[in-house]
Amino acid sequence: MKLDLSGHHVEITEGLREAANNKFSNIKSHYPDVTNLSLILTVERHEHKVEANTSYKGTPIAVRASNDDMYAALASASSKLSAALAHRKGSASAGRHKKPEYQMEAGAAE
Repeated sequence: MKLDLSGHHVEITEGLREAANNKFSNIKSHYPDVTNLSLILTVERHEHKVEANTSYKGTPIAVRASNDDMYAALASASSKLSAALAHRKGSASAGRHKKPEYQMEAGAAE
């Protein structure tokens, strides 16, 4: 999985890069179809925000998290993304758009 980190009013340090890789490592093991993950880290007035964007089976998925601490915001965004991917995985495997199959009764006219 390719992880793209970008910062807005924050410098992407090696510690932030390592924390992001650690927090989002379970995403790549549980959802191998996710090949690209984009993280935008922002600091505004003592509020740290993380926005994660990806696509899963053709559907774009975006989550946002904020906290007073950047590492806590990364953890929150990771759990939100896992929940969103699990929801999407369930709805994709439900097969909602398949045509219903009708069975004809014995002796019915065809």
